[in-house]
Amino acid sequence: MSTATRTDTQLPTPHVADSHDLIRVQGARVNNLKDVSVEIPKRRLTVFTGVSGSGKSSLVFGTIAAESQRMINETYSAFVQGFMPTLARPEVDLLEGLTTAIIVDQERLGANPRSTVGTVTDANAMLRILFSRLGQPHIGSPQAYSFNVPSVRASGAITIERGATRTVKQTFTQIGGMCPRCEGMGRVTDFDLSALYDDSKSLNEGAITVPGYSVDGWYGRIFSGCGFFDPDKPIRRFTKAELHDLLHKEPTKIKVDNINLTYEGLIPKIQKSFLAKDREAMQPHIRAFVDRAVTFTTCPECGGTRLSEAARSSRINGVNIADVCAMQISDLAGWVRGLDEPSVAPLLVTLRRTLDSFVEIGLGYLSLDRSSGTLSGGEAQRVKLIRHLGSALTDVTYVFDEPTIGLHPHDIQRMNELLLRLRDKGNTVLVVEHKPETIVIADHVVDLGPGAGTAGGAVCFEGTVEGLRASDTLTGRHLDDRAALKTTVRTPTGVLEIRGANAHNLRDVDVDIPLGMLVVVTGVAGSGKSSLVQGSIPAGAGVVSIDQGAIRGSRRSNPATYTGLLDPIRKAFAKANGVKPALFSANSEGACPTCNGAGVIYTDLAMMAGVATTCEECEGKRFQAAVLEFHLGGRDISEVLAMSVTEAEEFFGAGEARTPAAHAILARLADVGLGYLSLGQPLTTLSGGERQRLKLATHLGEKGGVYVLDEPTTGLHLADVEHLLGLLDRLVDAGKSVIVIEHHQAVMAHADWIIDLGPGAGHDGGRIVFEGPPADLVAARSTLTGEHLAAYVGG
Repeated sequence: MSTATRTDTQLPTPHVADSHDLIRVQGARVNNLKDVSVEIPKRRLTVFTGVSGSGKSSLVFGTIAAESQRMINETYSAFVQGFMPTLARPEVDLLEGLTTAIIVDQERLGANPRSTVGTVTDANAMLRILFSRLGQPHIGSPQAYSFNVPSVRASGAITIERGATRTVKQTFTQIGGMCPRCEGMGRVTDFDLSALYDDSKSLNEGAITVPGYSVDGWYGRIFSGCGFFDPDKPIRRFTKAELHDLLHKEPTKIKVDNINLTYEGLIPKIQKSFLAKDREAMQPHIRAFVDRAVTFTTCPECGGTRLSEAARSSRINGVNIADVCAMQISDLAGWVRGLDEPSVAPLLVTLRRTLDSFVEIGLGYLSLDRSSGTLSGGEAQRVKLIRHLGSALTDVTYVFDEPTIGLHPHDIQRMNELLLRLRDKGNTVLVVEHKPETIVIADHVVDLGPGAGTAGGAVCFEGTVEGLRASDTLTGRHLDDRAALKTTVRTPTGVLEIRGANAHNLRDVDVDIPLGMLVVVTGVAGSGKSSLVQGSIPAGAGVVSIDQGAIRGSRRSNPATYTGLLDPIRKAFAKANGVKPALFSANSEGACPTCNGAGVIYTDLAMMAGVATTCEECEGKRFQAAVLEFHLGGRDISEVLAMSVTEAEEFFGAGEARTPAAHAILARLADVGLGYLSLGQPLTTLSGGERQRLKLATHLGEKGGVYVLDEPTTGLHLADVEHLLGLLDRLVDAGKSVIVIEHHQAVMAHADWIIDLGPGAGHDGGRIVFEGPPADLVAARSTLTGEHLAAYVGG
């Protein structure tokens, strides 16, 4: 690091020079970090900046937070550690001054369809206790109000032995609140049997068309060898009993090929293996099958509340627990404040505090029965924060990953106040962030870069915000950037009509979305933006929708496999060498036999952290030695996968290696600013911003006249937003219509047309409060968005 770029190392206050008040990192080499050494003041708010992929997350999460968690885990006994995930020590020479780290990240709250906003925040647990004490009629313990506990009576006996006498017996009864019809899911399923099997075929002919149930697979062998029906008889000739056994038979012990197994009907098997997951967590081919084969309808018995009739019959002031959980949280907070019952006073205080935290953090528009899997990354992060706001803990390290994601400028101010409040309680707050509104409140800034990937991983600046402004780093130069309003806007080529939109909180909205323009849909979080765009614009032919769903992949997945780039590359290698394409896949025939194509050998050390060592056979190249003797353009397949996108774009663009199909994919990757990524880099090492842009690049290859993007600036550095705006302009200039749901004010200012929803969130939103060019919105200042955008462009 040059002394020219690191000129301001003055810490916020004089006393933090004491080594006891510092978190010291020396020689960090996690991912792309290049022997990074930093000193971070404790009990201060430190913001980590830099372009996406510069090493921010590697330093904050992969080094500091990871080592803190590993050291805490080591305080448990070896027995307990055996049940915990094993954490390897980060590659770092020295870490001093660590305190307990609490990570509040953007990871989705899980894909369990039984998980709701209420269950993940303990609000439901408190309400269940409240109803078990005050609900009339009284129906039992708190579990009687739980949709995750079966509502079947269970009885038993407990025998207590005293000396030689066994005299004390006790029976017990336990009732849960689960709706027996839908088993607490709130919906029932109906299967299209033609999507499960081809009834003209027998099982041995491959009649079952469920993914993973091939004749040669385990499930196929179980169904063919179970003995409940003739595997050589077409399914359409099955008797009623045989068809029932195929579809509905309860779990039954069987023996196939001398192996003890359990047979279960096709439908309950699918329900357990596929439908127990949230739809967004399914692999694409599984999701496509479920969409094709299964119809979901609201449970007719519980009305979607998930609760038994008994649980719904118990009320407080005329309201049952299902009604309470369906309320908007801001309204529920008011209802709870109206309860005055001394016998449960401590419970009411805690419940009020929790619900008020939802409102304070800008999530008052949610309801407790909202499925946690439907929350955006930003909403999930704020929900996790709620349990820490009332904590009495001090001198801990809170680690945040872009807490402003999904927040309107109006809400960012409240988030900033919460971060400062955590700091003022005596905690160390570390924030990875791109938004200048949050960067400027920092006591201390660590700027990483100068570029991304191999061009990053170094500290470019440490010091105060003012020092960052004066520095010549990329972040410093762009910190006060302001996008200007367009002097002229495009003319629409038509309109997309939306009439009577009423999904979620929308109030019969009628709006014409102009086509052939860059349209930005804005409004505070929860105002109805996603409901309007994603719920009203018909998906399908002509519409390419790029949402915030996470990219899912194992450590074997990489940009080449995810984008489909590896297919034309394998074919090009195969054609040039006269061999099969499968040889050039590390997940298929070309894999090194020693490491199975992983490139590393993983050694499990039980309760101790596992060890990953480079495979000595292939030296980490993942392929058999014989495969590496085949070349294309003078390079073997491992050398090609080690190339950056920029290098590969040039390599496949001309000469002997010219491959138009591969070049087109690489050009799209470069277009979204991912030129520095290597083709074989595991997806698990990519940052959130990199994954979002990888997804965008993949969808850019789809044919469609309308592109719908949900917050494409997520994870983008200030400098990268300019490139994104250029990309959106090129799409529109090429004849596409681009509709963007976005809070970033640079994108708003650059729009041709703005549709602003509000005026508030939840039932206070759901209306169009402005539609027109950005200049008119700024001039009117009639909405929250207008006020903030006017201040932004005027600054």
